[in-house]
Amino acid sequence: MLCFELPGLILWRRQSWTSSAVAAPVSFCEEGKGGDDCKSTVELFVNRLDSVESVLPYEYQMFDFCKDDKEMRPSENLGQVLFGERIESSPYKFTFKQDVKCKTVCTKNYKTGDQDDTTKLEFLKIGMQLNYQHHWIIDNMPVTWCYDVEDGQKYCNPGFPVGCLVSADGRPKDACVINAEFNVKNTFYVFNHVDIRITYHSGQSEGWKGARLVAATLEPKSIKHTDPTKPTCEETEPMKVPVDFRDAVSITYSYSITFEENNSIKWASRWDYILVSMPHTNIQWFSIMNSLVIVLFLSGMVAMIMLRTLHKDIARYNQVDQADLIKLPTSKEKSSLPYEDAQEESGWKQVHGDVFRPPRKGMLLSVFLGQGTQIFIMTFTTLFLACLGFLSPANRGALMTCAVVLWVLLGTPAGYVSARLYKTFGGEKWKTNVLLTALLCPGIVFADFFLMNLILWVEGSSAAMPFGTLVAILALWFGISVPLTFIGAYFGFKKPAIEQPVRTNQIPRQIPEQSFFTKPIPGIVMGGILPFGCIFIQLFFILNSIWSHQMYYMFGFLFLVFIILLITCSEATVLLCYFHLCAEDYHWWWRSFLTSGFTAVYLFIYAVHYFYSKLQIIGLASTILYFGYTMIMVLIFFLFTGTIGFFACFWFVNKIYSVVKVD
Repeated sequence: MLCFELPGLILWRRQSWTSSAVAAPVSFCEEGKGGDDCKSTVELFVNRLDSVESVLPYEYQMFDFCKDDKEMRPSENLGQVLFGERIESSPYKFTFKQDVKCKTVCTKNYKTGDQDDTTKLEFLKIGMQLNYQHHWIIDNMPVTWCYDVEDGQKYCNPGFPVGCLVSADGRPKDACVINAEFNVKNTFYVFNHVDIRITYHSGQSEGWKGARLVAATLEPKSIKHTDPTKPTCEETEPMKVPVDFRDAVSITYSYSITFEENNSIKWASRWDYILVSMPHTNIQWFSIMNSLVIVLFLSGMVAMIMLRTLHKDIARYNQVDQADLIKLPTSKEKSSLPYEDAQEESGWKQVHGDVFRPPRKGMLLSVFLGQGTQIFIMTFTTLFLACLGFLSPANRGALMTCAVVLWVLLGTPAGYVSARLYKTFGGEKWKTNVLLTALLCPGIVFADFFLMNLILWVEGSSAAMPFGTLVAILALWFGISVPLTFIGAYFGFKKPAIEQPVRTNQIPRQIPEQSFFTKPIPGIVMGGILPFGCIFIQLFFILNSIWSHQMYYMFGFLFLVFIILLITCSEATVLLCYFHLCAEDYHWWWRSFLTSGFTAVYLFIYAVHYFYSKLQIIGLASTILYFGYTMIMVLIFFLFTGTIGFFACFWFVNKIYSVVKVD
């Protein structure tokens, strides 16, 4: 099932995301008419607060907002913990189908002489200055703030700001542009009131009891309540907080709620209004499809050239060998052009005695390939499951949980591939090989992750992983992944080394002087351009999802790009490998890995460009965190793409030398 959309042609229905297989629907009834299977209380949950100007998310509890008397925390999966999600109950509780007009939730008072009050208010100001966003949840669905953007489009943001700032020069920042009354210089404006609208499907002709919620939207407002005990929400003066804390400040938080029936929206498609409004759903589809067509066209051209050229090479070489076996050529026959050219022409057959000579640092290469195989299978399986709708945004944290669990369980293929190739390279230090396969790359990732976690912990961020979760991850690594790697390595070493189609000479052949383009570094640098060209548009959306906190759901398109990346890495590496062999340079082992692996370097360069051109991140801690997590992504992508290129080239070299006749 394809799961991406083209204009006018729906190839995948987003409805599958929120089907009952992902999250069981909840029915709501009016007070006094419900039962165990029909709730009358609509609870609002709050998630962590985040910002596009900072990598540091914070728990709701870190800010001095209204707290729930009986705080409840739903159980969180591993993916939610890794992403720093911290969901908890809130004091915002509503009775189904009972509209409420301007109800006070709580009042927060800040006195100038109180150090605790000063600290709380300063932290609130920092949150407004950095444009931190609330993320509220009702019935496992984000409460969105929908507003008009350019070209008459409506954007539904799954978060809304704590407040905003008008700078000292009178320039309104972020959300302060929405209201002309936000005009006092050097002043913060707190969004202390929300108008909530809950839309429900009554269940008529659907065969279920009660109603189901299909949308939850809000509009944040800044209102200075003159009488917190009897608020009217009709005051026009906004809730101002001066930058300089000289006078006592009192902030009253309130809400209004209305319920609206709409039977035209099906429960299974209730996320559609959010997804359709996302900025990247209306992105230049023609540009993206054009890129895909170009990549596919180039791949076809590469394949055609390779097949035609190779066919001629093999026919020519075999013709020469057959002529040598039948008779020695006479002087007259030596003047025959095809035979003479074939005899004197240098080419890939000339290095048949050296092409399978084991590479230098074969241990490290085999370890990288084992880890790359593990990452490749994990990525393919995760994307395939996401394509089928099992890992949707409605199922919070499922994507990361799935990826981590798959990585842990795929230790066996990593150990097997690494051990088998190391044995093929003639290696004998099998214990070192197994230990490095199980510990080297995961150890680098864990060390980086641990350092980033320390920074998050020092900064008091909700993304800081609890000590118990760190222990659980180490237990998964050493208790499951490492033993599985040992099992895979055992079977890999038990198998005979991969048999090569030609014998290797004892004395290495002299490599002739190479032109600029057939030298290792230019070839490796060129090799990553084409694969990167087919992913950079999709990469922009992925980075937006991670750092700009936008919802990512185009898994069908991502899976398609994954397949194209696979093909492009393979063909670019094979093409360059063929050119180097024709130039009689037989050092292809490492080069095939690094040629496609160099795509990761372009990924890093693009991430640096994205940081400086697209993000507004400020602060040393956030910058270190951005590049720390980026380095993890680059390492994983390096192993992934390098492994694809190596095995494509390994198959190609084995194939051509097994077809041609060699003395």
